[in-house]
Amino acid sequence: MSEKKRVAVLGAGKMGLGIAQLFATKGYEVRVIYVYDDKIRCDARKVLQENLDVLVANDVIVSGDVPAIMGRIDFVDTIEEAAGFADIVFECIVEKLEVKQDYFARMDAIFPESTILATNTSAIAITEIAEKSVHKERIIGTHYWNPAYLVPLVEVIKTKYVSEDVVKATCELLSEAGKKPVVVKKDVPGFLANRMQHALFREALSIIENDIADPEDVDNAIKYGFGMRLGICAPVEVMDMGGLDLTYNIHEYLFPHLENSTTPSRLLTDNIAKGNLGFKTLKGLEDWTEEKVREENKNLTEGLIKVARALGRL
Repeated sequence: MSEKKRVAVLGAGKMGLGIAQLFATKGYEVRVIYVYDDKIRCDARKVLQENLDVLVANDVIVSGDVPAIMGRIDFVDTIEEAAGFADIVFECIVEKLEVKQDYFARMDAIFPESTILATNTSAIAITEIAEKSVHKERIIGTHYWNPAYLVPLVEVIKTKYVSEDVVKATCELLSEAGKKPVVVKKDVPGFLANRMQHALFREALSIIENDIADPEDVDNAIKYGFGMRLGICAPVEVMDMGGLDLTYNIHEYLFPHLENSTTPSRLLTDNIAKGNLGFKTLKGLEDWTEEKVREENKNLTEGLIKVARALGRL
């Protein structure tokens, strides 16, 4: 097996630390580059330690592995300090186009041409992010899902500039680190998974807004219904399994009744106007307490571990 690549992460927020932890756990040397007020917003090492403690408590790793994992992660204050180190850089900074463009232009000027420059943006066109850079062929999208160290999927987004060698090398690295890369052939808004996820969100909001079902029942219909099947048998397989003729007949009858609006739901805009933002305000589409928020966050992490283990993906 060839020598492991060296990984740099730009930004020490939730996603950046999650990616750093992922690679360090898999035996890669990682260098995290602080930006903005990263040091003020959180204690990065404490966050990593707490994440790893959860994995130990759920028998994903053993406590004896933790010091070595932490030892593989180094923190620096400037891009220059990672320039001679990294084979690939994963950018995880603020979702603002101009800021990302400037950082990629700087990295493009500083890092060797062989270094792959990847962005973890979940919303901005990768092609636009690359516009101010010279070596656009080495810039690619790698959209991780939170928490990055647990959810296997990484969307690898091609731009009109990226080289096939960079796409291949990126997918190989992600696979070696235990991820499931999927290639998005066109740099479209929402990439791949978010297009499908938010189509579901739009219909869920419409069902609630039209008083077809309450929020809790909307979630339960997914959790205890087709959501249980999705990790094993997804839409394309389901359609082929049931028959495309059956799918056609359902669509012909059902599609005229589905939500097809091109603007956000009034249920969202009305709640936002009232200051109801969800967990952060303890009221959104449903009411929350601080205890319930903590419980839900804990259940998400531990539930993902159980699902991944049950499906043989951990």
